[in-house]
Amino acid sequence: MSEHHTYKKIEMVGSSKHSIEDAIENALAECKKSIKNMDWFEVVETRGHIVNGAVGHYQVTLKIGFKIEAS
Repeated sequence: MSEHHTYKKIEMVGSSKHSIEDAIENALAECKKSIKNMDWFEVVETRGHIVNGAVGHYQVTLKIGFKIEAS
């Protein structure tokens, strides 16, 4: 194995009716179904969907970093 690691970043948007934290967890849960070696995430945008003047959904854009296998 080399002395360095190589990473790739993808962008995901998670949503939740309950909280920003749930939106993050939902995005990570979906991502782990197809991405291995997830290592970190960065919240790059937070927004929401308004329904009848109240929060309908929290929406969080994440950049998720994962290590390229064998790097």
